[in-house]
Amino acid sequence: MTVVRVERRLVAVLAADVAGYSRLMGIDEEGTLARLKAARKTLVDPAIASHRGRIVKTTGDGMLVEFGSAVDAVRCAVEVQNGMADRNASVPQDQVIQFRVGIHVGDIIIDDNDIFGDGVNIAARLEGIAEPGGVCLSDDAYRQIRGKVDIICNDLGPQTLKNIAESMRAWLIQLGGQSSVAVKPASLARQALTLALPDKPSIAVLPFQNMSGDPEQEYFADGIVEDIITALSRFGQLFVIARNSSFTYKGRAVDVKQVGRELGVRYVLEGSVRKAAKRVRITGQLIDATTGAHVWADRFEGGIEDIFDLQDQVTATVVGQLAPTLEKAEIERAKRKLTENLDAYDYHLRGLAKFYLTTKQSTDEALALFHKTIELDPEFSAAYGMAARCYAVRKINGWVTDRTIEIAEATHLAGRAVELGKDDAIALCTAGFALAFVGGNLDFGAALVDRAISLNPNLAIAWMFGGMVRNYLGEPSNAIEYFTRAKRLNPRDPRIANTLSGLAQAYLYLGRYDEAASWADQAIGQDPNYLSSLRAAAASYALAGQSAKAAEIMGRLRKIDPALRLSNLKNYTTLRRPEDFASLAEGLRRAGLPE
Repeated sequence: MTVVRVERRLVAVLAADVAGYSRLMGIDEEGTLARLKAARKTLVDPAIASHRGRIVKTTGDGMLVEFGSAVDAVRCAVEVQNGMADRNASVPQDQVIQFRVGIHVGDIIIDDNDIFGDGVNIAARLEGIAEPGGVCLSDDAYRQIRGKVDIICNDLGPQTLKNIAESMRAWLIQLGGQSSVAVKPASLARQALTLALPDKPSIAVLPFQNMSGDPEQEYFADGIVEDIITALSRFGQLFVIARNSSFTYKGRAVDVKQVGRELGVRYVLEGSVRKAAKRVRITGQLIDATTGAHVWADRFEGGIEDIFDLQDQVTATVVGQLAPTLEKAEIERAKRKLTENLDAYDYHLRGLAKFYLTTKQSTDEALALFHKTIELDPEFSAAYGMAARCYAVRKINGWVTDRTIEIAEATHLAGRAVELGKDDAIALCTAGFALAFVGGNLDFGAALVDRAISLNPNLAIAWMFGGMVRNYLGEPSNAIEYFTRAKRLNPRDPRIANTLSGLAQAYLYLGRYDEAASWADQAIGQDPNYLSSLRAAAASYALAGQSAKAAEIMGRLRKIDPALRLSNLKNYTTLRRPEDFASLAEGLRRAGLPE
C-alpha cells in the first residue's frame, strides 16, 4: 500500500472576522463593503505584509492568515486593531467595523496553498470568543510571545471550544490605543463569560444611587450597600458577589442581563438612597438577570436613627424572595449590628472610603478615621480589624517607619477585634491576616481566617486572606485553592492584583516559574505599582531564565521602592519555610537587587 505523505509545518495561524457583519450588511450593503475594502487596502493587508504574514484565504467577512512566528502574528493583530480603533473614532456607531481575532500556534497540513487541521480550527474558535476589537490567544501562542512582546493578557482559563475534543486555556488582549504594541489588560468582564451559575441562589448588589443632591453623601450610600452585601453574604445558602466587583458598575448605566453574565449570577439588586435632614429613604428592586424580569420592588423609609432597621428590612425581604427556606435564626444572626453609635458608624464609612483609595496618604487618613471610630465606640470590632489592616498595607508597600511600634500596635488592634468580634467574619479575617502578616502569628492568624470563612463562606476577602496566609505557612498548593475561590466570588475586583500576586507567589514557591511570571504579569496589568507583584514578577522571570525581562521589572521596582535591598527583604515578607524565602531572595538577586 502506498502511503501518501502530506506536507506539514508548525505555524502561527491568525483567524479574523467582522463582528456583526450581517447586521452591517443589512443596514448598508454597499457602504459596508466599501469601508471594509478601504480598511483592507490601507491597513490590514499592509500590516500583514510588513509582519511577514501570508493571507491563505478570505471570506466575505473574514480571513485566514499564516505567520512563521507567533510574535509577528500578535504584533500584526495589535497594529490592525489599534488602527481600526483610530479609524472608528469618527465613524457613526451603526457603521463601525470591528474585527475579532484568534491566534494559535500549531501543526497544520498544507494542500494546494490552503491549510487544514486543528491548528486552523482552534484559531477560528478562539476568534469566536474574542471581543469585537480584541485578540484571543491560545496558551501555546501565549507561551511563545510572553516576554518577547510588550503586552499584558488576562487568563480566561480552560475554554470548551466547539468541535475541539479537549478544553484549551485561552488568553485575551483588549486594546486601548497605546503606542507601539503595549496593550491594556483585558476586561475582567470578559473573564466572567466563562463563569457558570452556582448551584444555589446567586446575587450581586449594585451600588445604590445617591439621591441626596450632595456628593459628600456618596460614602453614606456606598456604606449602606456594603452592609447589605455583608448581611446577605452571611447566608451560606446564597452565593453573593463581593463588594469590589459590584462596585465596578458604579456611575454607569448598566444592562442587568449583561451584569448577570459578567458576574455569573441569577439575581441583581439595585436601588437608591436619599438622606435629607434626619430622614433616610432606601428603594430597592430585585431583578432576575437571566430574563430581565422584576422579582420585587419596594421602598423603606425612616429616621436616621432607624438606618440599621431599614438595612435589615431590605436584607430580610431579599432573602425572603431568594431563599424562603432559610432558618429564622439565620436571618436574626445576619441582623447583628456593627454598632449602635451612629457617629461611630459614620466615621467607619468615611474610613472605608479612604482605605479603598490605597495610597499612602489615604491609608494614613483611614487609620485616623478608624481610631476616631474606636474612640466613639470602643466595642466596634470591625473598626479594630480595619485599623490593623492599615498596618498590613503599610508593611506590604514599604511604608513602615518604626517596625517595633507598628507590630505592637497592629497586634493590639487585631487582638481587640478578635475579643469583640467572635462572630464577626470581617473582623476575624482582617485581624487574622494582620496577626499573621504583621505580627508573625501564623497559626493563630490562619485559624481566625478559617473561622471567618466558616461564618461567611461568601466573604471573598476572607478567601483571599486565607490564600495569603497559606503562602506564609508554606502551603502554596492550598493557597491556590483559596485564591481561586476568591476570584470566583469577586471576578471584577479592581484590586484583584492582591489575589493575582498571591497566585504568582504560590507558583513561585512551587518552583513553577513560568506560571508564576504569568500571574505576576496579570497582577502588574491591574496595578503597575503594586510592589508585591513586582517582586514576584522579577524573581519569577529571573528564575525562569528570562534575565532581560527580570532586569526590566527590577528597574521599575527600584524606582518605586529605592530602599529595598536583599538585606532588608525580610521586612516585607512573612514566610515560615526557609526555602520559600531563599527562592524569592535568589530570584531577586539574579534580577539585580543589591545586597
